Amino acid sequence: MRSLLAASDDCIKVIDLDGKLSFMSEGGQRVMEVSDFNAIKGCPWPDFWADQGNVDAKFALEEARAGRSFRFQGAAKTAAGTPRFWDVQIAPIIGPDGKPEAILSVSRDITVLKEAEQRQRLLALELKHRMKNTVAMIQAIANQTIRGGPEVDAVKEAFVARLNTMASAQDILTQTVWAKASLSFLVEESLKGHGTPTRFRINGPAVELSSRTALAMALALHELATNATKYGALSRDTGRIDISWSIEGEEFIFEWRESGGPVVEAPTRRGFGSRMIERALAGYFNGTARMTYAPTGAMFSLRGPVEALTAD
Repeated sequence: MRSLLAASDDCIKVIDLDGKLSFMSEGGQRVMEVSDFNAIKGCPWPDFWADQGNVDAKFALEEARAGRSFRFQGAAKTAAGTPRFWDVQIAPIIGPDGKPEAILSVSRDITVLKEAEQRQRLLALELKHRMKNTVAMIQAIANQTIRGGPEVDAVKEAFVARLNTMASAQDILTQTVWAKASLSFLVEESLKGHGTPTRFRINGPAVELSSRTALAMALALHELATNATKYGALSRDTGRIDISWSIEGEEFIFEWRESGGPVVEAPTRRGFGSRMIERALAGYFNGTARMTYAPTGAMFSLRGPVEALTAD
């Protein structure tokens, strides 16, 4: 056991119920740069942490005294003063009477991982800045190039609106370093500016989308909300929209239902937005997408395999 503890790069400690350090593994002393354990033995363990880490450490001890495990991440310096970031697991050590008699702490050095995450965040922010500049340049080109009568102005307005939607989706992805995006957050952000939140009923489990499917969904939501504002439920004060999604077995189901608006009639022709929603979105999600027009309100449904949600 002593050999195993010495070989591990985790800092394994035993803390008494008063929160004082009573044991540290040989491998732990190595990663914590401790030259003499007796110099720190008996020190209050939370004192090794600062700011939020100190708060989390104290709460972890309370949980362990109550017989529960707790996990947190925080910054703490080694005995030599070297800054490190740690992933910490706290658990009670149960005595013969079934009650905690000591506390086990296992800390893993994740400094390299945190530094990599920080570099990713900086790169994502740089990408966000460059994307905004690119979108602004495309908008300027559109304003200078697309000129004409009311019909041409409408085309330009729709084009610029879609650019803005794409830019908003990019912002959402930047927050997750382009790895994934929460569907509920994406829906809420895409509907901003299309009415008060009380006009939307949003319901669905936690679902994450890849950068590919998130961009497609953001554009589709923009088209649906724009159409609802111009012709559908959002064109009247009484209109409401129900947005829901679910996972049934291996299938993802998304629905958009409008109600309370004017009487709806099916359009005589399909515009770019409708074609984009039905064809492109179905392709991105490897499923089927359909717009239907009941007199009580328009409805959109999307079905696809669950694995398509996070596929890049």
